[in-house]
Amino acid sequence: MDPYEALGVEKTATADEIKKAYRKIVKECHPDLNPGDAAGEERFKAAASAYDLLKNPEKRARFDRGEIDAQGHERPDTQFYRSHAGARDNPYRSEHHYDDYEDISDFFSEFMRKSGGGGAGQGQGRRFRADGEDLRYSLEVPFLEAALGGSTRITLPDGSVLDVQIPRGIADGQTIRLRGKGGPPMGEGRAGDALITISVAPNKVFSREGDTVRMVLPITIDEALLGGKVEVPTISGPVMLTIPKGASSGQVLRLRGRGIAPRGREERGDQLVELKIVTPPEVDAELAEFMESWRGKHAYDPRGEMKP
Repeated sequence: MDPYEALGVEKTATADEIKKAYRKIVKECHPDLNPGDAAGEERFKAAASAYDLLKNPEKRARFDRGEIDAQGHERPDTQFYRSHAGARDNPYRSEHHYDDYEDISDFFSEFMRKSGGGGAGQGQGRRFRADGEDLRYSLEVPFLEAALGGSTRITLPDGSVLDVQIPRGIADGQTIRLRGKGGPPMGEGRAGDALITISVAPNKVFSREGDTVRMVLPITIDEALLGGKVEVPTISGPVMLTIPKGASSGQVLRLRGRGIAPRGREERGDQLVELKIVTPPEVDAELAEFMESWRGKHAYDPRGEMKP
C-alpha cells in the first residue's frame, strides 16, 4: 500500500502530521488492544510499515522520487524483498517487533504496560494506559503584571476557561505549567498539562534587563542646573529622587531595590533612571537674552574630547 494512503495523509504532510496520524492508528488498531480484530491488525501493520519509511527524511525523499518502493527497497532490484522476506533479520519485517516504536516509546510504554504477564495479543493481561497530551498556549501579559504577579483568565479553543496565576517576576518567554489542565487521559493514564508561554507587553515607561528596571526621566533645564528632588515612577509606586546639581542628559541614577524580584526569590533588583534634559516648549525673549549674556561670559565646549 502507498505509505501516505496507509496513514491517511497527503504527500505534502509535515513530519508532525505524519507522526500524529500514526499515533492515532496505534491507539485505534493495535492488536493488543483489539484482540481478534483482523482488519484492525492489518491496518496497524500497514501503518507501522508506512511510518517506518516516512519518518526517515532520506527514505521519504527517495520514495517520492521513485527510487525505492513502499517497503524501502531499490526499485530496479524487485527480488530483494522477496528473497529476504522470511529472514529473521529482515529489517522490513514488522509482526510484533516494531522498530518504529523508538519514536513514540514514551507514548507506547505507558499504555502497553503489562499488569500480569501474557504475550502479544493477549489483551486481557494488559492494562490500557495513555497519558493525555500536553497542550501549549501563548499569553501576553502587561509589564507590571509580569513584574508584580497577578491572575488572569484565558478562554481555550473549546470555549472552556482557565484561571492562570502569573508569578511575580516572570520574564518574557518563560512558561507556566498547569498540571492536569491539558488533554484528557485514556484508561488509567494521567491528564496532560497546560503549558503557557508568556510574552510580556512593552511598557511606555519601563523596560527590563534581567532583574533591573530601566527608564528615562525627563528633567527641566533648571532642575539639571540647580538640582533638587523630583518624583519618579517605579513598578511599585512613585518615589522621590535627588537630582544632583549640574546633571547632564544620559547620566544614570540608581534606585536600589526598586527592580524585579525574580521567581522564587525575595531580593529585588534595582531601577536605573537615565536623565534627559528637556528644553521648554517655547524659548521666550527673557530666557534667550539671559542665555546670550551667560554664553558670552561662560562659554565652554562639551564636544572637545570628540576631536580626533
